[in-house]
Amino acid sequence: MITYQEALQIILSHARSFGDETVLLENADGRVLAEDIFADRDYPPFNRSTVDGYAINIEEWRAGLKNYRIAETIFAGNVSEVALASGQCYKIMTGASVPKSASAVIRREDVFEDSGSVTINVENIEEQQNISKQGEDAKKGDLILGQGLICQPNVISILASLGKGKVKVKRLPDVVLFTTGNEVKSIDSIPGPVEIRNSNKWLLTSLLKKLGIDVQRSEHISDSREDLYSAIESGLDCDVMILCGGVSAGDADYVPETLEKLGVKKLFHKVAIKPGKPIWCGISPTGTMVFALPGNPFSCLITFKIFIEEYLRKCLGFSPRAVFTLPLTGGRTKKVPFDEFFPTKLAKDGKSLEQIAINSSGDIKLGLHANSIALHPADRKQVESGESVSYFSLFT
Repeated sequence: MITYQEALQIILSHARSFGDETVLLENADGRVLAEDIFADRDYPPFNRSTVDGYAINIEEWRAGLKNYRIAETIFAGNVSEVALASGQCYKIMTGASVPKSASAVIRREDVFEDSGSVTINVENIEEQQNISKQGEDAKKGDLILGQGLICQPNVISILASLGKGKVKVKRLPDVVLFTTGNEVKSIDSIPGPVEIRNSNKWLLTSLLKKLGIDVQRSEHISDSREDLYSAIESGLDCDVMILCGGVSAGDADYVPETLEKLGVKKLFHKVAIKPGKPIWCGISPTGTMVFALPGNPFSCLITFKIFIEEYLRKCLGFSPRAVFTLPLTGGRTKKVPFDEFFPTKLAKDGKSLEQIAINSSGDIKLGLHANSIALHPADRKQVESGESVSYFSLFT
């Protein structure tokens, strides 16, 4: 049985790009840029006033002139055709183009205006004061956004400023999701005394959605060799296949043998972790990455977060999931020599982690209280209270 780190390295070694696609800017949020973006013109494209005020020829002010006549009022989006004569100024608005005959802008609050004339009430004025010069942010042809950036709101805004109504991004994978088990029923049914509703389908769908990925096909399969074979065979034209349940050592756990019959090469089966030990991973002859997860909800959650999410993040060009360190409130002892992932929540002061009690890996109330997952390393039987542990955020 391999270790957590060994399994992760195997998975990441098979990460690949799913190609590129062009999407409308309105659909680019959260996607990864697959092209370099260059300035289509100077930014700003003109000398721009940064305040509401009055534009003057600073040489006249330096010569002692304090009183000016307003030659024209310039609004944002307008271009003045009037050159300043001696003793004149422009009344100008924020964002408006500053004509070449003006070399400084005085704030409105520093000037007294009356009947078309103004008096400047400040002692110090500098050349180009309150003027953003053409091209000071970027010159035409400058690289503005490099490929690999995530299209967050600030990037979306810049793309819009650059006139990019469409943008090339990393293609999202086609994902097929199969849940298994005769005891598992749809959420709109009334389960029998020994049956459960299919929460894992919705858990995995939501986790994928956090990465911007929609499941292309989702289906529940009974514990039948024939049904499993037929369903899996029909879904192996996708980029990523996720199965849930049927991977352990039970008499009806047919998923591993079915995958191998279909030519899916096993990369590993079982990892020294708790929960999630029975996880199976393989790759089809056509390159489909296949993950078969345990069916208990907490096991399903953990194996997705530590393996599938990390694989997808690398494929899509995202940075690895952030890992933090904080002291643990209350010690804990583990019984198995595995890496153990356990639920925690951040203390109110943000300076420590609190453990969350869990009945089993099928505890449905876990998600109500935990907001993070901490790691109890394989080589440590005991973690003392106040000792630092590594953890990651659960749903961000």
